[in-house]
Amino acid sequence: MSESQEAPPDRVLVLTAHPDDTEFCVAGTVMQWTALGTEVTYCVLTDGDSGGYDDGLPRQSISPLRRAEQRAAAGYAGVREVRFLGYPDGRLEPSIELRRDIARVIRQVRPQVVLMPSPEINWARIADTHPDHRAAGEAALRAVYPDARNPYAHPELRAQGLEAWEVPEIWLIMGPSPNHFVDVTDLFERKLAALRLHTSQTAHVADLEALLRRWQTEHAVSGGLPAGRLAEAFQVIRL
Repeated sequence: MSESQEAPPDRVLVLTAHPDDTEFCVAGTVMQWTALGTEVTYCVLTDGDSGGYDDGLPRQSISPLRRAEQRAAAGYAGVREVRFLGYPDGRLEPSIELRRDIARVIRQVRPQVVLMPSPEINWARIADTHPDHRAAGEAALRAVYPDARNPYAHPELRAQGLEAWEVPEIWLIMGPSPNHFVDVTDLFERKLAALRLHTSQTAHVADLEALLRRWQTEHAVSGGLPAGRLAEAFQVIRL
């Protein structure tokens, strides 16, 4: 919960490029929200078909597998709704079509908070610079402002009965300038368990716990949390 909010939001939309981005970056925060009654929706922009590590799996099986893994991980975090836009993994661009599709979801969900990748490059962590992440962030930012809130943008959405919606607050993930840190120490084991449900992506990573713990420790240190704490990091922006 941000400092600008006195109570948890009623509705949150989490936009990510790939299945498993949520579990790596925000699952602990989501678990806190769902425990307080917040309705959280996940929207994954790509089909995830460039992921995986097992050459024995047919490529056409990867996308359905990753969708199933994401649904399982979402359910573990108390999230009942997961949407998939199905754009090609590794080829995401902030196109007008993607902006429209994200604006559609925003108008349907009508969230108080949208979590999304930062469109900026984070040179301190190379994994965060994946071009799909930055394209997702750029498209999502344009969808929040101005598309979703402008009744005259994407007139086909209004024709579908979807009225404009103004998002009050966005939380950027993977960016270079976090200003808000959520202590997830007590939920770390559950966050790790949710991440491990993405078997196609994580089963081969021998040091997954150590990797995740290192990242969360770095966030906690950056946020000035006491020694031994673990955190997720965000740049919170009021619109």
